[in-house]
Amino acid sequence: MSRTLFVGDVHSCSQELCLLLRETKPDRVILLGDVFNKGPDPEGTWDLVREWRAESVLGNHDLRVRKLAKRGQWLAPPEAVQWLKTLPITLEGPTWVAVHGGLNPDGATTQRQAVRLRRWPDDSDRRHPFWWQCYRGQKLVIYGHDALRGLQDHRPRTLGLDTGCVYGGALSGYLLEADEVIAVPAGASYQSI
Repeated sequence: MSRTLFVGDVHSCSQELCLLLRETKPDRVILLGDVFNKGPDPEGTWDLVREWRAESVLGNHDLRVRKLAKRGQWLAPPEAVQWLKTLPITLEGPTWVAVHGGLNPDGATTQRQAVRLRRWPDDSDRRHPFWWQCYRGQKLVIYGHDALRGLQDHRPRTLGLDTGCVYGGALSGYLLEADEVIAVPAGASYQSI
């Protein structure tokens, strides 16, 4: 049986990513964006991405890393920045969709929505529901981007895996075929929220 692992926001926390990969031994790794920025080890993270041939969707911090690289500020190795430029806003399988922020519950999702969405129709009004409360699709949507709320397990419809590793929480993953969430505690608090 194959093992597909989805991983929440890594933010250059290579130690925790390495532990999660060793523990789960996946055949396929899909990162949910925000691969770099904020954390302690972008080079080690990039090494793991290459070693495990990880795929990823684009996150809002990935856009920031790309933007700053144009200005000569390197928050990730140059090869990694080139890789970030190739990332899609979603990846899909027969029963799932991976996205960083969220999906537009009413139709086509823009890049901005895919990397930033939390509330629908926008995040400016806390009275608005979360996008996943409005989602009515048939596929399980697996996403990151919401460390403040931690694990958001609303299976079989949605599953949010950003558990704030870079802030001292945990790095969470989801083994699709086993329908199992696994978390590795952060080794430290690398950033404050």
